[in-house]
Amino acid sequence: MVIKKIDDDKAVWAANQFIDYFKNFTDLEEYLRHVKKSVITNAHPLDDPKDYFFNQDIHPSEMEFDIRLVGSRFGEKGLPQSYYKDLLRAVSSHNNEDNIPGRELRMMVYEKNTNKIIGFIRLQSPLINSKPRNEWLGKAPDLKIFNRHTVMGFAIVPSQPFGYNYLGGKLLALICVSHYVRELLNDIFEKNIALFETTSLYGSSSSASQYDGLKPFMRFKGLTDSKFIPVLYKEAFHNLHDKFTEWNNNEPLTENRASSKKLKRQTKMISIIRNSLEDDTKLKEFNDTIEMAFGLTEKKRFYISDYGYGNVREVISGEQEELVRGQNWDKFYLENIIAWWKKKAGKRYDKLKKEGRFRDNVELWTEDNDIQIIR
Repeated sequence: MVIKKIDDDKAVWAANQFIDYFKNFTDLEEYLRHVKKSVITNAHPLDDPKDYFFNQDIHPSEMEFDIRLVGSRFGEKGLPQSYYKDLLRAVSSHNNEDNIPGRELRMMVYEKNTNKIIGFIRLQSPLINSKPRNEWLGKAPDLKIFNRHTVMGFAIVPSQPFGYNYLGGKLLALICVSHYVRELLNDIFEKNIALFETTSLYGSSSSASQYDGLKPFMRFKGLTDSKFIPVLYKEAFHNLHDKFTEWNNNEPLTENRASSKKLKRQTKMISIIRNSLEDDTKLKEFNDTIEMAFGLTEKKRFYISDYGYGNVREVISGEQEELVRGQNWDKFYLENIIAWWKKKAGKRYDKLKKEGRFRDNVELWTEDNDIQIIR
């Protein structure tokens, strides 16, 4: 049984933890920058990480790519998880969680001629609830069918300046929806993948995403809901979590195996504080803080790919059983996808060179180096 109320003095202390944390932020970018800098401060720095990343001036038509898998399950060919995490942390503006429940596949993509990293991919089981997905399907799916056929892209991160100069985010997204990766997922997880989902990292702060302009490979299907509060980061969260666990007879507010358990535990903390505060002024200050914190999240752009199948919606909805190849099936073979990207990236490269906007600086997150978060 989870507690519903706590003593007023405890509620005041807990309310002040939220108030003092969120008063530091006025918008999403400030919050994300705070979290990212906390990650960098606590990270173990690599020796001269710039040398790992692509920073050459090569026309896209001359490039070739190597997709390398991450993890001990792949034996000697598998890259170490720590290597992936440290290098991703160095280039990503987002805080990428280390311990993720459910099945996942991590990959690093290299340009073969230079043997330099151009990006990172993490695929895993999709979120259970999604408003734009359900609207596309016409209903909430049967989870057994849905989980057998669906995967989600949680990290699709190009290194910079490859991402800017060569539409690197689009290349990584295209690799995710290739038959090569789909077949990898089928072999590793014994599934029959037919639907890929992902969301933009930012929504209303940016009107465009790296996933735009990728038809027929990927299509925009609407905006997600955003009515939640960012989770307090690291020490701020753990201080509250430890106290509420103590007050709840030394039991956490949710089961340890619960999905999104930090968000769910924080939501329960907020509810308990509201039920417990006796002073109306403090309750109003707390409610105002929580309402302001809601404004630090935003709706995200939601995208899907059907890998060239013609009846994915019908199969996942349970109306049909057998997947049928559609007219775009052959376009999803990896060599065809990369050829499509090379034409698009070539135009980008030529334009940047002509206008003198081609970049030649590897962007890395350090305590002393601020990178633009929302691009």
